[in-house]
Amino acid sequence: MSVTIKDVAKEAGVSVATVSRVLNGSCSVSEDTAQRVNDAVKKLRYSPNFLGRNLRKRETNVILVIMPTSEHSLYSKIIMGMQKYAETVGYDIISAVTRSASTVEARQMTMLFNRTVDGVVLLGTQYDAKQLNELAENYDIALCCEGVEGANVLTVAVDDEQAAYDAADALIKKGHKRIGFIGIKSDTAISAIARENGFKRALDEHGIKIDDTLFYREDYEYDSGAKAMDYFASLKDRPTAIFAISDLLAISVINKARDMGIKAGEDIAVMGFDNITMCEMMIPKVSTVEQPCEKMGELVIAKLIENIHTDNKDNRYYTVKHRVILRESTGDK
Repeated sequence: MSVTIKDVAKEAGVSVATVSRVLNGSCSVSEDTAQRVNDAVKKLRYSPNFLGRNLRKRETNVILVIMPTSEHSLYSKIIMGMQKYAETVGYDIISAVTRSASTVEARQMTMLFNRTVDGVVLLGTQYDAKQLNELAENYDIALCCEGVEGANVLTVAVDDEQAAYDAADALIKKGHKRIGFIGIKSDTAISAIARENGFKRALDEHGIKIDDTLFYREDYEYDSGAKAMDYFASLKDRPTAIFAISDLLAISVINKARDMGIKAGEDIAVMGFDNITMCEMMIPKVSTVEQPCEKMGELVIAKLIENIHTDNKDNRYYTVKHRVILRESTGDK
């Protein structure tokens, strides 16, 4: 039979309440009593049921982060920021991957429903606004990196429209007027929609007519960048620059262009979005829009923990400052 807290109390000659205080690190117990309890714990090899205790307290000091993929340094940088802050306030961060499958995401969310974790941060989600709003009424959740239109849920992200505007503006100021755009086919990915809107706004404000033939939309998969480059190269009047809404797409463009004998940074300018680790490992190094990942991670965890400990929930949409970084793929050094 497993050893219980009552067995420890009997062995130490104290009450169950005293054992509980010692295990919780209470300073209201004398050193002698604490020593007897610790000796009894060691002798009986007692393992406290912290999960059961935390569930009764409705508190675990653990936050779950759910992300669509683990093969993206953007997410790992955000989680690093989360862990950095969480450690300072006695919380732990655990992560799970959905592979963008709604059934997997729903299964992972049961950790929140059964109080195995105190809160959840979603780095992209399959839930719609209605579902998220219903969840937020009873649980502590937050969105990071990717918001959801109509969701009244704590959210931390960059201003995607302004960030894309600034990227396109940088290319235009370098003399490019015929710029290809690589996006995705989606009516729900608000970051992708916002980035396309920002790109178009930059063209419009610079008096550049929007040419539908310069827009290629597929998905975020790496191969889509190569397909886009194939398409742009087939045009009679190909673009002099390309803006992709993710770095993976931009990197795919650069590699495909190289296979075609087209040099990024010389024959064509290429700009990505995110500033993932690979951007500085590439030849040429990739120009991009930087999302301040660690800052985003720190902010969303700080605000979520505040929500966990208050009835006055903060469901605001926080934007953090982005930065356009010009490197070799746009002809910069």
